[in-house]
Amino acid sequence: MAASCMLRSSFLSPNPNLHQQQSPAKSNPTFFFTPIKATSSSSSSSSAGDAAAAISKSPLLQKNRRPAEENIREEARRDVSSHNFSARYVPFNADPNSNEWYSLDEIIYRSRSGGLLDVQHDMDALKKFDGQYWRSLFDSRVGKTTWPYGSGVWSKKEWVLPEIDSDDIVSAFEGNSNLFWAERFGKQFLGMNDLWVKHCGISHTGSFKDLGMTVLVSQVNRLRKMHKPVVGVGCASTGDTSAALSAYCASAGIPSIVFLPANKISMAQLVQPIANGAFVLSIDTDFDGCMQLIREVTAELPIYLANSLNSLRLEGQKTAAIEILQQFEWEVPDWVIVPGGNLGNIYAFYKGFHMCKELGLVDRIPRLVCAQAANANPLYLHYKSGWKDFKAVKANTTFASAIQIGDPVSIDRAVYALKKSNGIVEEATEEELMDAMAQADSTGMFICPHTGVALTALSKLRKAGVIGPTDRTVVVSTAHGLKFTQSKVDYHSKEIKNMECRFANPPVQVKADFGSVMDVLKKYLLSKNSKF
Repeated sequence: MAASCMLRSSFLSPNPNLHQQQSPAKSNPTFFFTPIKATSSSSSSSSAGDAAAAISKSPLLQKNRRPAEENIREEARRDVSSHNFSARYVPFNADPNSNEWYSLDEIIYRSRSGGLLDVQHDMDALKKFDGQYWRSLFDSRVGKTTWPYGSGVWSKKEWVLPEIDSDDIVSAFEGNSNLFWAERFGKQFLGMNDLWVKHCGISHTGSFKDLGMTVLVSQVNRLRKMHKPVVGVGCASTGDTSAALSAYCASAGIPSIVFLPANKISMAQLVQPIANGAFVLSIDTDFDGCMQLIREVTAELPIYLANSLNSLRLEGQKTAAIEILQQFEWEVPDWVIVPGGNLGNIYAFYKGFHMCKELGLVDRIPRLVCAQAANANPLYLHYKSGWKDFKAVKANTTFASAIQIGDPVSIDRAVYALKKSNGIVEEATEEELMDAMAQADSTGMFICPHTGVALTALSKLRKAGVIGPTDRTVVVSTAHGLKFTQSKVDYHSKEIKNMECRFANPPVQVKADFGSVMDVLKKYLLSKNSKF
């Protein structure tokens, strides 16, 4: 106890400075903001053309190749200009008259009352530029190698962490993930012609968690350079968070500490933090138990908390919503379906869509659906009760292991997002989610079980007539299927207890002779075409 108290007093400030109604203090860092002439939101119709012309003349589109001895960070330092954008922590869903706020450079995870925090941007400053300006700016950065805008997250830097120096950013050029037209799956299984899958798992570490972790680790990198009391970064994880944290920390040379529930994640997920040099603790509890421990530990040691209790990650994750709009050329889909476990992601998507609407990039937001595994469904039960008193549950084992969470940190955020978007919550049993995964894979995808949960939710809403056959619908795929190969092997081997595995496709054992092979092939071809 004495040691922990000494560490607490020497490393941590127990009471972060509470600011009142005044402008956040700024450290005058160097900013990277494309110097494009602003167009007022109240300007004439010519503003769109002016913005496009300004974009075309920007340094992003007009530049010579950098000198051979110069890297892309050094190149970025030559294209600098200041701006007045800022962001800060405020209590989540606080009373409009609240004067409680904190600098993003403070190490704090809860409000004064113990509630969640949110990152609040200076919307008045952002609104000095109209929607056409922001659309053109973001579009001008797609696919570039200009630091840091080649990232799908940092291409929206002004809306993420506007005050961070680009030299402090830790990025693998994450984001810009594939928006896949699921033509065959939609037509064959759902009778839909406008179904899309946002493959967020096609990313640096194989999951959408990269989007948030680049933001959090970049801010930690900044804090360490400011000599803040941060020795390492820690998280509790069901697999994907630890993979993202360890990779980004390794890139920046920052120690990472991971709490994993023993024997509850796939080997592919376990090996990622190990390979990236994280200090991994395998703990005999579930995710909720790991989460409780990491919160206690980070209160005593100079370890920065990386779980979605920390609202910085949501700033990166919200860019996936903006990216969907961008990929549809700023047309708004009717529905977006997101798997939900700790529930930060559903709020992040709402926040991204809402910012685009508020800043004039689009005129509405889509309806959101949060999909949960029936074995870990506290939000679904809360929704079905009419949003009465929330009750945590004991999460049972699910193949969708990343959402095997019974006491989600972001429950309040999720409820807020769903109410504001006229949203829905659905659930999927183990058999339903595995069958949906197998069906999707049979049409050329290779999805994770969590995406199977989302596809099951979609199927149920289609059958109920809630989602129409021509509704433009986006299913968010949160992780790469290669992280969950064992579950696929078990399914196609029909080795899952009490599961029919209706769409299993096991290999056929054949003798090594021509006649046997021909017999088997003829039978197969006949099953595919009766005229054969």
